[in-house]
Amino acid sequence: MKTKMTSVALAAIVAAGTAVAAVPASAATVKAAPTRCHTADLKAGFATGDDAKPEMGRPGTQTQAFVWFTNKSNRTCTLSGFAGVDMVGAQRTDGTWSLVRSSKRPTKITLGRGDTTDFSINLLPVARSTPQKKKFVPAKFLVTPPNETKHFTLKWPFGGQILKQDGATHPGTYLNPIGQ
Repeated sequence: MKTKMTSVALAAIVAAGTAVAAVPASAATVKAAPTRCHTADLKAGFATGDDAKPEMGRPGTQTQAFVWFTNKSNRTCTLSGFAGVDMVGAQRTDGTWSLVRSSKRPTKITLGRGDTTDFSINLLPVARSTPQKKKFVPAKFLVTPPNETKHFTLKWPFGGQILKQDGATHPGTYLNPIGQ
C-alpha cells in the first residue's frame, strides 16, 4: 500500500512540475494592473502654498482652490473621475452645498507609494458686505475620492465667502476632475 501511494504522490509532483515548466517565462513576470485607490489608501488636504491659495479677497473674480490626494498605501493605485465635494457652511442659513462637476473629461491617474495628485475647485467669491442670504461662508469641505463612499473632512483655511448658487444650473463654483 505504501508503494502505491508513494508512486501516486510522485506522479502528481512530476505532473505539477511539468505543468509549471510549460508556462512561458514572460507570463511569470507580468504584474497585475493597479486597482483604484480607496479612501483608506489616501491622505487629503488643501494646497496652501502662496501660488495655490484662492484669491478670496477679489469679489466677482473667479479663483481656484486645490485639494490634493497622496497615496499612503504600500501599493500602486489609480484615481479617475471626479471627487465628491460637499461644502458645509459657517452660517446657520448655509447648510450643505454639493458642488456640481465641470464638463472637462477625466483621465486616469496612477499613484505610486507617496505620489500626489490634485483637483481644482472653481470659486466665485463675493464681498463681505453681500447680504447673508446671497453668500455662502465655507467652514469645511467633505471630500470623497472617486467611486468611494467614505470622505475626508477638511477645514476651510482661506476665509472669504462665495456667491450662493447652490440651485443654479451653471454656478460659478464647481469641481474639475482629478488631475485637472
